[in-house]
Order: sequence, then structure tokens, then C-alpha cells
Amino acid sequence: MSGSFRAKIVFFSVAAAIIAAPLAAPSAATEATCKREYAAKQAAGQAAGLNKAAYLKACLAAQKTAADPEPAGPGHDADTDLAKKTENPIADLISVPFNNYSTFNYGGRGTFNLLEIQPVIPIHLTPDWNVITRTVLPVVWTPDLSPIPSAPVGLAPTDFSAFLTPKNETNGWLWGVGPVVQIPTITSADLGSNVWGGGPTAVIVHTGDKIVAGALANAIWSFGGVKGPGGNSYNTSLFEPFFNYNFGHGWYVYTDPNIVVNWQARGTNKWTVPVGGGAGRIIRIGGKLPIKLSAGLFYNVVQPASGGRWVLNTDLTLIF
Repeated sequence: MSGSFRAKIVFFSVAAAIIAAPLAAPSAATEATCKREYAAKQAAGQAAGLNKAAYLKACLAAQKTAADPEPAGPGHDADTDLAKKTENPIADLISVPFNNYSTFNYGGRGTFNLLEIQPVIPIHLTPDWNVITRTVLPVVWTPDLSPIPSAPVGLAPTDFSAFLTPKNETNGWLWGVGPVVQIPTITSADLGSNVWGGGPTAVIVHTGDKIVAGALANAIWSFGGVKGPGGNSYNTSLFEPFFNYNFGHGWYVYTDPNIVVNWQARGTNKWTVPVGGGAGRIIRIGGKLPIKLSAGLFYNVVQPASGGRWVLNTDLTLIF
């Protein structure tokens, strides 16, 4: 649990530092360019009546406008347009989300922490078709569940998905289908199966003026393994409906519950069904580099006996 606590402290410290980062002042290079332009106009005899201070102020303002254009139209801005892209799982955008789930009172023992590192990389097949790849690498911190064996920290199995999707939307709609592969990257037998697996995955998304909504689903079967208690075979499904409402200037609210089914479990241990939501914003480091920050709280209406009810979800996404 101490490892989970340290991970959350680091995550929130980074987020706080990013939010507090000031916008960069005009660069010395930009100011020097404006001064050279004014000197050139003087040398050419074109500076008559031009006040140097006023000229430099107007020049720097023009440089900033050219560097940070905003889309025209009411209710639109660059940060909101970028937020809407990050809310679309199959957007043509390179990003690296660090998605953290802290489940409190896990098994009645402490906090279970799951950090998912999810690089998203688009591949342009043709002018009309893309493949959007998403890798989910989970880092797990587990409380002491004695006498049940548990590893305090380690890697769980990695999921790799590849969505074939049209490059362009149709009336705001976009879909993607493809395979998902589970890779046995576990560092301990207590953190998952050591057997490869795979299955189909699909997503559908609608993007409107302020709303991005849709659903993602997959099903994964192990390629062999041993069934029964203590076995390493698996048969799981994921259904993730999502809804985002964008207010402008990069601010938004969201809900995206991960509904998970373990088909080999017994009774009510099969299902995890959360409800909840949160809020987030696109910010820019130094006024340039965009980063998405969000936080939400979810309640597991249905859960396995060994789980926890309340889950804090925090996200920091690097956007390229």
C-alpha cells in the first residue's frame, strides 16, 4: 500500500505543477525579429511616423496570433477541439495516457492501485483508412491479502488493440474494428495469467458540437491454459460506454464506466459494474505543449467479493 500511496503522490504532484505552470512570455527571438523589422523599415525610409514601442507591441501581438490561431465560430476553441479528439478512442492523434485507478478498501485490506500506460499511435494505411493502435501496460500495487498470496507491486498482462477505421467521419459517426491480443507480461503469478490470449474488439463514436459519445467493447479468450480454481485460462469481456460534454476552453465532464465480465468466475463474482463520472481540462505547458488532466469518482454497484466499492480515477495524457 505504501507503493500505491507514493505513486498517487507523484501523480498529483506532477498534475499540480503542470496546472501551475505559467504561460511563456514572448521569446527573445520573436522580439529580436520585430526589432530587426523596425530597423529595416527605418533604413528603407519607411519608418516615418512610426513609434518604435508601438510598432514592437503590434508586431509581438501579431506573432502570437499567428502562432496560436483559434478556429472560427461560436463555442469553438483550439483546446476544446483537442479535448474532443482525446475523448475519441480512434482519433487520428498520437497520445500517451497515464490512467490511474485507486480502489479503496480492496478486499477489506487497503488500496488496490492500477496505473495503465496507454500509448495510442495511428498508422495511415491509405488516404481513406487508418489503423489506430492502443497498448495498455498495467502496473499494479496490491495490499497485503494474507493468507491469499499477493504481489505488492508488478506488471499485469498487456493488451494490444488495432482498430481499422475510416479516416473521415460520416455525419459525425466513426467506427473501428479489429483484434485485441493479451500478452503475458506478468511479473508474478498473482497478477494474471502467463498464457497468451486474444479476440475481437470494436468501437463506435459520435462527435457533435459539444458532445463526444459512444461505446467500446472487446472479448478475450486464452489460447489454452488450465481451467478451474488456480488455473491460468481466462474468458473475459469489456464494455465501456462513454459520454463527454465540452464547455469550452478545454473544460469537460465525462463518464466512462468499465463494465467487466469474468465468464469463468462463479455467481456474482462474474461482474464489475461501476457508475460515476468526473471532469477534466486541456492545459498547455508554456502555452504550447498540450496535456489533458482529469479526475473522477466511480462506485461499483456490482463487484466480486474480493473487490472494493469506491474507485478514484485520475488521468494525465501527453498529446503530440
